[in-house]
Amino acid sequence: MPKDCGQRWWKEAKFGMFIHWGLYSHLAGEWKGIKTPHLGEWIMKHLNIPVEEYEKVAEEFNPTEFNAEEWVNLAKEAGMKYIVITAKHHDGFAMYHSKCSKYNIVDATPFKRDPMKELAEACGKKGIKLGFYYSQAQDWHHPDGYGYGPVPNEEKNFEKYLEEKCKPQLRELLTQYGEIGLIWFDTPMIMSPKHSQELVELVKSIQPNCLVNSRIGNGFGDYMSTGDNMIPALPYYGDWEVPATLNDTWGYKKDDNNWKPPEKVIKLLVKINSRGGNYLLNVGPDGKGVIPKPSVDILRRVGQWMAVNGESIYGTKAVPVFPYEMEGVMFTHKPGKLFMHVFDWKKEIRIHCLANRIKRAYVLATGEGVDFIQSYTPSSKQHRVSFRLPENRPDDLDSVICIETEEDEVKLDSLDTLLAPWPRAVTNTHQ
Repeated sequence: MPKDCGQRWWKEAKFGMFIHWGLYSHLAGEWKGIKTPHLGEWIMKHLNIPVEEYEKVAEEFNPTEFNAEEWVNLAKEAGMKYIVITAKHHDGFAMYHSKCSKYNIVDATPFKRDPMKELAEACGKKGIKLGFYYSQAQDWHHPDGYGYGPVPNEEKNFEKYLEEKCKPQLRELLTQYGEIGLIWFDTPMIMSPKHSQELVELVKSIQPNCLVNSRIGNGFGDYMSTGDNMIPALPYYGDWEVPATLNDTWGYKKDDNNWKPPEKVIKLLVKINSRGGNYLLNVGPDGKGVIPKPSVDILRRVGQWMAVNGESIYGTKAVPVFPYEMEGVMFTHKPGKLFMHVFDWKKEIRIHCLANRIKRAYVLATGEGVDFIQSYTPSSKQHRVSFRLPENRPDDLDSVICIETEEDEVKLDSLDTLLAPWPRAVTNTHQ
């Protein structure tokens, strides 16, 4: 595990913005009238577009509506603490001014600007950490990159690609844009443990506090990136993050309108945070540099919720595994506070096996007090709490009840206590 000096911010952040943006965004999921049924950013591979034809897309790529401050402001408004953007995806095109490859947004497009530089400046102003996605093994443009053309991968000089393009571009990203929060690697493919170790050491030699995710491969990395849109089963120990989409694709596809509604996003955020993970949620700007309006609307609604309930997300730790699940209710916590996320509002909620001594309970967004009754049965060693919720629901997405406890950590009874019936008498009534 990494030292806290580099990872503390990431552990506390809990919510970040992923951005997939490249030449594929201009194609919007379609090539010469044929629509890809797969991910937008994989269109070159899935529709077998030759390198020389895909290169010509750069001549048309001119995202004149790109505004770095608007993107960063949206992340800020949504309650996100960091941004990770595709500096180079599998298609091999650099979305920054690379000196070691002319196949980049400044030299190969009419745009002639470096969006990574503009994003770095905007993030610095708003206090948002910036990270770069970099496809370290797959490169469909370099002759020795994994996945290039019809040449079998075993016949390529992968070391040449690493030394000629991958490592030099990583040095550029780590030296041209100030402090970088993390490098988000992807699809290690044929990389050996030696290859993975060399790239990690390269990153740390330039920026020691820059984090590296597990997709560098071969067991290396500072934290685990799960499979796309996959949440680990419990119990899971360690530091981890779920990379996820707002619709069905990562790169922009004009026909993909299967958007997750705000309530779904918040439920996923709470579920991931309750298990100790971070939620890295993707937006896919179009070829003009505009984040689709549905994405903006969803994130702004999530941001409204975060503005008054963020304490139940930021800096939280994994909740100990309850011996049961409660329909419509999930929990997050930090020292001395257990946050009860109520998605299905009701008059009363009973929690079995919570052994903490409760000092008070209140609606996090408004401060309104919540009545509760604690009970304990010595013969069966059972703890139970009954909360009487206010009549009016504070938020139609997720209403959070903050439960302040005398103990810093969550204390639970054993599974056996659940087998005994609810006691007839109650004691220890608190306001």
